[in-house]
Amino acid sequence: MDAAAKLKRSISRQLSSGAARVWRQLSMEPSSLDPTPRDGVEAGDGSGAGSAAALLAVPENLDATMRLLFAACQGDVAGVEELLGDGVDVDSIDLDGRTALHIAACEGQGEVVRLLLEWKANMNARDRWGSTPAADAKHYGHFEVYNLLRARGAKVPKQKKTPMAVSNPKEVPEYELNPLELEFRRGEEGHYVAKWYGSKVFVKILDKDNFSDANSINEFKHKLTLLEKARHPNLVQFVGAVTQNVPMMIVSEYHQKGDLASYLEIKGRLQPYKAIRFALDIARGLNYLHECKPDRIIHGNLSPKSIVRDDEGKLKVAGFGSLSLIKVSEDKSQMDQTTSKFNSIYIAPEMYINGTFDRSVDVFAFGLILYEMIEGAPAFHPKTPEEAAKMICLEGMRPPFKNKPKYYPDDLRELIQECWDPTPSVRPTFEEIIVRLNKIYANCTKQTRWRDTFKLPWVRPEKA
Repeated sequence: MDAAAKLKRSISRQLSSGAARVWRQLSMEPSSLDPTPRDGVEAGDGSGAGSAAALLAVPENLDATMRLLFAACQGDVAGVEELLGDGVDVDSIDLDGRTALHIAACEGQGEVVRLLLEWKANMNARDRWGSTPAADAKHYGHFEVYNLLRARGAKVPKQKKTPMAVSNPKEVPEYELNPLELEFRRGEEGHYVAKWYGSKVFVKILDKDNFSDANSINEFKHKLTLLEKARHPNLVQFVGAVTQNVPMMIVSEYHQKGDLASYLEIKGRLQPYKAIRFALDIARGLNYLHECKPDRIIHGNLSPKSIVRDDEGKLKVAGFGSLSLIKVSEDKSQMDQTTSKFNSIYIAPEMYINGTFDRSVDVFAFGLILYEMIEGAPAFHPKTPEEAAKMICLEGMRPPFKNKPKYYPDDLRELIQECWDPTPSVRPTFEEIIVRLNKIYANCTKQTRWRDTFKLPWVRPEKA
């Protein structure tokens, strides 16, 4: 295929927004797995979408793909053949992932179906609901078309509904992704790396047992709403979710450099200026979450494992919205009793005892993470996380500052101590933390420049 033909084929698959609107207005046959049937119209009664469409001329603003689907709906064999002969891709799809074969099967247009099969149309193509042409033909009672497709080897998918399946296709969320667009590469324990339109993404496969009741489903919907609206350079970006197909998934941007925990295991203690720069990245992301309107977002599970590094070495916060919280008042929340208790050295005392808490629990965790970046090891290492959490939360102990004073620029140690203060009201907000860290970072860079420019004459330069 030459370059011109490839370009034409590529263009034919694109949908203009105007054409998409026209297509929906025409109310052509939906998927057999679409939970909403035609507006009170039974298949094959002559008053369906195909009959209505036949009374209309093809709108001028439809692109080649839409013209193909329109012709298939009308049973216009000559029109379909002409468009295919002009180079229109036989597997062109509409906004819902439906091909001309889907449409012809829905309408029972046997001659169009035969023509499309001669042009090697994909018999097992799935739309956004997971339906195939054969499933559509069977659903609408067009058994001649169904038998034809089955004789050619077409498959009929089993209908599986998710707990979040909507009753009206107009209610399908904006973030909904077609699972067939994900090319899985590797994964373990429900976490996968996949390719989505050429870009690597991180995919979390959701356990169906987690959606056994209405409350868990509502909590998950709320989480997706939080992920969708949270947009900041220091937050891992939410790509979308699969909620209308089994299994359900959450898709987010992928960062191959891994998380902060792995980085600290390799690097150990960080230079003060680098630790402060990292801390600023974390603080900016959390400050955005805490200032979200109308409801503030509490992370509640912050740790080095929930912080990733991007390709430029900047940090991004992940994992927010993962906890089930009960809102007690405007500023106070509490862990859902049904949530299994986790032992983490980064958990604030008020959360550890399952009391009410506010956004300052993230500040508490932040203080321990900043301490770890400067010291090179978690608090009370090599104690287990369970033992360390008990020492911090129940016994009121705090890890000692072991490094030399030069590793703690002015105000940094005091800032850490305020962050992990047992009294939540004493802990600074992230807005205040950012201001203080900026001042500390400015002083660090000045000292670094002074050391780099002032060289003692008897000190020999290091060899490369």
